[in-house]
Amino acid sequence: MGFTIGISRGIRDIRSGSRRRGRSSDGTAVAEYTGLWGWDVVPGARAAAGACSCGRTGCPAPGAHPLDFAPVVPAGAPLDVVTERWAEFPGAPVMLPAGRAFDVIDVAEAAGCHALARLERMGLPVGPVVATPDGRAQFFVAPGAAAALPELLYRMGWDDPTALDLRGLGHGSYVTAPPSDRGGLGPVRWLRAPTLDSASRPPEARLVLGTLAYVAHRSRA
Repeated sequence: MGFTIGISRGIRDIRSGSRRRGRSSDGTAVAEYTGLWGWDVVPGARAAAGACSCGRTGCPAPGAHPLDFAPVVPAGAPLDVVTERWAEFPGAPVMLPAGRAFDVIDVAEAAGCHALARLERMGLPVGPVVATPDGRAQFFVAPGAAAALPELLYRMGWDDPTALDLRGLGHGSYVTAPPSDRGGLGPVRWLRAPTLDSASRPPEARLVLGTLAYVAHRSRA
């Protein structure tokens, strides 16, 4: 019930905010994630010429991690609150924490695109899917998938996730949300955009994992 109310409030706030501030408002864009899709959001670091705005020498993921000192903008936050908080980090990439509303299965983009087409042809439920500029496809699935991934794959006859170039992202991981830049390489884009149903109830990993593993194996072979 709380999630439904949060979405409804977010929809009203986004519509009224668009009229007041225009569609280009950073706050309005972020509020789509917090209000419409019900996801927490964190401002991310930016990268330029290989250097990260976090200021750490030798940053292992320049422009591809949240800012350590930035607060989480929680799901359901009103547009005015989102806009005020995001104004402190103008131009920051939008980062989504995994392990809360969703986990992520990360696979090579070519394999992910083929698997997505197969899943849709078979009529299986598919959640949001993004493509990153470094050639990865990220499938949003129900929370808990990352921790269970090795066991799920083993039950399906796959012994080694690394051999499939497939990994799970759960608690403690973050994904860059479209259309934010990732690592100075370019924007992240949707391969399959979220809907109210897929955002609030992403599919169980077992429903998509078999196809992902099979296509990833064929692609690497």
